[in-house]
Amino acid sequence: MQYGSIAGLAKPVSRLIHGAIALDNETAEREFPLLDKIFEYGCNTFDTAYIYGGGQTDVQLGRWIRERGIRDKVVILAKGAHPDAQGAKVTPEGVTSDLNETLSRMQLDNVDLYVLHRDDPSVPVGPIVEILNEHLKAGKISAFGGSNWTHERIREANEYALAHGLVPFTATNPNYSLAAQIVPPWEGCVTISGPENAEARAWYAEQKIAVLAWSSLASGFFSGRISRSSLNPPSELGGTQQFLNETCRRSYCSEENFERLDRVKQLAHDNGATIPQVALAYIFHSPMNVFALTACANANEFLSNIDALDLTLSQAEVAWLDNGTPIS
Repeated sequence: MQYGSIAGLAKPVSRLIHGAIALDNETAEREFPLLDKIFEYGCNTFDTAYIYGGGQTDVQLGRWIRERGIRDKVVILAKGAHPDAQGAKVTPEGVTSDLNETLSRMQLDNVDLYVLHRDDPSVPVGPIVEILNEHLKAGKISAFGGSNWTHERIREANEYALAHGLVPFTATNPNYSLAAQIVPPWEGCVTISGPENAEARAWYAEQKIAVLAWSSLASGFFSGRISRSSLNPPSELGGTQQFLNETCRRSYCSEENFERLDRVKQLAHDNGATIPQVALAYIFHSPMNVFALTACANANEFLSNIDALDLTLSQAEVAWLDNGTPIS
């Protein structure tokens, strides 16, 4: 495992972050041994969110951490302020309510990194920065960031923090992968993938803001199971439709991305690597401070992803994967 740092956190942060979205009351007994193995393999950072599992992901992740006695050894990435049936929650009241309930569910006094799950651009950034700083001073969080916030909004928030002597956002949690996103998989999602988002990536690299990349394998597009034939109608494919869920189909299955997948397959073959390893290695070769969120189904899958950290790509190979620039 390799580790990085995020401003505000005293602990090292594993480059691979385990997304615990599958963890709830019904799956806990099956998922706990997987969490044990992932932790044994060096992953110390675990992702949860207020909305996951109807709140049960918070509950069960907190239970696992407490029962193992490892609170001082793990980094908890918790997310809140996702809109609900009543509307947007990016308000001081909404942020506070979600954070307090997450801590209550987890039966913990604090989380390490608190990230706002969605943005509401109609809300001024000032009160949001101020309330996050209040929770920071109270010891409920050690650092904070935005998930699915544009770099312009994070820049605005950090300029406000600087002008008022407050702590800024030190992390961002957008979609980032080798695949350019066709359409957002859900409303309010923000991606920094693709050539059109080069400015955002350059700004994050310059500012040294940690980039926590969700869907770093493009919803399974780079799982090794996807091909052009998977786009055939389900009636023609029968059971093979399971290899291409609707999110992947809608958001990533374009000819441009299939050409990227072709290049990934070639490079994987040439390096004795797997498709997911090459796709992950691509984002880790970014000049940004990148961490990848993955939701592994088993320990072997996680071990394979660790190997991606040691896969070296040249600048020419990275450019070729992205846009087909010939390798001289």
